[in-house]
Amino acid sequence: MTDVHTSETRSFNMSRIKSKNTKPEQFICHELFKRGYRYRKNANYIEGHPDLFLRKYNTAIFIHGCFWHRHNTCKYAYMPKSRVEFWQKKFDSNQKRDRYVQNKLQDEGIRCLIVWECTVKKMRKDKSYRDLIINRIEMFLKSDELFAEF
Repeated sequence: MTDVHTSETRSFNMSRIKSKNTKPEQFICHELFKRGYRYRKNANYIEGHPDLFLRKYNTAIFIHGCFWHRHNTCKYAYMPKSRVEFWQKKFDSNQKRDRYVQNKLQDEGIRCLIVWECTVKKMRKDKSYRDLIINRIEMFLKSDELFAEF
């Protein structure tokens, strides 16, 4: 199947996809900050450059896009119809890197929390769901668990 856009248009569109300060990341930052949590954004001294690092809790928080990081059973984690081999290789390498980073952080004693893009989208629409997820994040920060995802 051919692409509906020219290669120049597709390149332009892809160049606009941000990796830092995305809307889901900003939303989680705002929610945590207003509850008194302090963090470093995109900490380059931590393996994997987590979106947020809470030093007090020794916790790295990653806000993963469902498409790029392949959130299982999520409608946003669809497979593009063109260049399937390229995309499959890209997604496989992303998932392999994610597993490596998580293992490396846990080996260093750093706890890891993943918040999926679809969760943030639902949080933005539903205040009770937002409170539920933020409470779960707070419970994770105060627990001894090494890994969680929402």
